[in-house]
Amino acid sequence: MARKKYRVGIVGLGFGRAHIPAFQANGCEVVAVCQRNQETARSVAERYGVPGVFERWERMLEESKPDIVVIASPPNLHREIALRAFEQGAHVLCEKPLAMTAAEGRDMVEAARRAQRVAMTSFNWRFIPAMQRFHSLVEEGGVGRLFHATGRWLGARWADEAAPSTWRMDRAQAGHGAMGDMGVHLIDMVRWNFGEFARVTAQAGVAYPTRSAPGGKPTDAEDFCSVMGELVSGGQVTLSVSRAARGANEQFLEAYGSQGSLVYRVVREKPKWYVGDLRAAGASGTLQPVPFSAGLPRSAGEGDQMEVTGKATIAPLVKRFLDGIRRGESPSPTLEDGVAAQLVLDAVLRSLKDGGWQRVAA
Repeated sequence: MARKKYRVGIVGLGFGRAHIPAFQANGCEVVAVCQRNQETARSVAERYGVPGVFERWERMLEESKPDIVVIASPPNLHREIALRAFEQGAHVLCEKPLAMTAAEGRDMVEAARRAQRVAMTSFNWRFIPAMQRFHSLVEEGGVGRLFHATGRWLGARWADEAAPSTWRMDRAQAGHGAMGDMGVHLIDMVRWNFGEFARVTAQAGVAYPTRSAPGGKPTDAEDFCSVMGELVSGGQVTLSVSRAARGANEQFLEAYGSQGSLVYRVVREKPKWYVGDLRAAGASGTLQPVPFSAGLPRSAGEGDQMEVTGKATIAPLVKRFLDGIRRGESPSPTLEDGVAAQLVLDAVLRSLKDGGWQRVAA
């Protein structure tokens, strides 16, 4: 019997556009997109052959009745959209950060449970082939007991003072700045590989305090942030994120432990960046390249950067998501993973406000 062709509706077409080729590559029908800017929405819909274009997400859910809802709106809307989607019987794939607070995220988890729907957090960067191999080596004991790990996530989108601002500059809509947008992926990678955070301390800054967020209010979401953390295991973690790092476009995670070391890196300017690089060292010896299979179709590298990101990093997550729907269970990264990362972000925010070390709630 032929598999069901799931109908997908996408709310938000900034990063949400990357989800369209990811779902289409998995045989789904994207039936509707939603964006306040209707000119953008119509252009995207025409590009990908999407029949439904909406300005309001409420109308999209009501009129298109998708089987799957992708939430790629500003985080202040995530909870409300998710609860309505679950109520209508849809499965949900939600962009990160999951919500504004861990409490909102827990509401989403409970709503999914009540509706008996499958839901995931879009931690798509787990699916870079080099990171998949990194994880398998950790699982095999290649690092042993973690001593310390360092992560960096650097970009230059707002390095120039003249770069146009977006909702990401407004904490009331975004919840966080660079830490919630970029750093949350590092938090997830550390958690996924090495376990939960126990406490954190953080410092952050705004590159150009005179720059206004949309609506004219002063920008209050951080452009760069440094976090020191301690894991429940005792391992130490240092994270640095910036969206104002001129000339940089990379992500990096290195881990050193009792049995060996792993160094992972993605440089977005390199050919086939979406495969990533990985080096490792054992109990003795120096770091050496680790061979691994990319396992991606040739078409993964075709299109613009948004399409490549969708096909190479989101499509493998979508495949797992669809398998979960058929089995009736939510695969990792679950909404619970999103809540756990949000607990770390909540502690970071407390540290930025009150100073000092802050406990990460269990």
